[in-house]
Amino acid sequence: MARPTSSLLVNALIRRVFAQGGHAAVLAHGDDTAGAILILAVDRGEDPRFYERGLGPDGRPALICSGPTDNPLVAEIRDYWQKRRVSDPDLWVVELDVAQAERFAAETLLFD
Repeated sequence: MARPTSSLLVNALIRRVFAQGGHAAVLAHGDDTAGAILILAVDRGEDPRFYERGLGPDGRPALICSGPTDNPLVAEIRDYWQKRRVSDPDLWVVELDVAQAERFAAETLLFD
């Protein structure tokens, strides 16, 4: 089975979040076909954290926590993803503001 494109995954994720009454926004548009996807997850604007698809300890696809932690400032959040985009211009950056944002991201982005 062919792997879904990055744009298809981002669009599916955004639709699922909106369907649950949340908010989602593309902060940076990456490569439509194979761009990596960085998720900025917040819950009602609080507790920002970054996730991205990677390999877990068992070697299977998993959501990996990345970026600044411990309630980073808005400037730290912006600086983090903008620096990532400098080194990877194909990177998508998607903000999800919904309860259990990590679950939405995992259900949409992780597949074998």
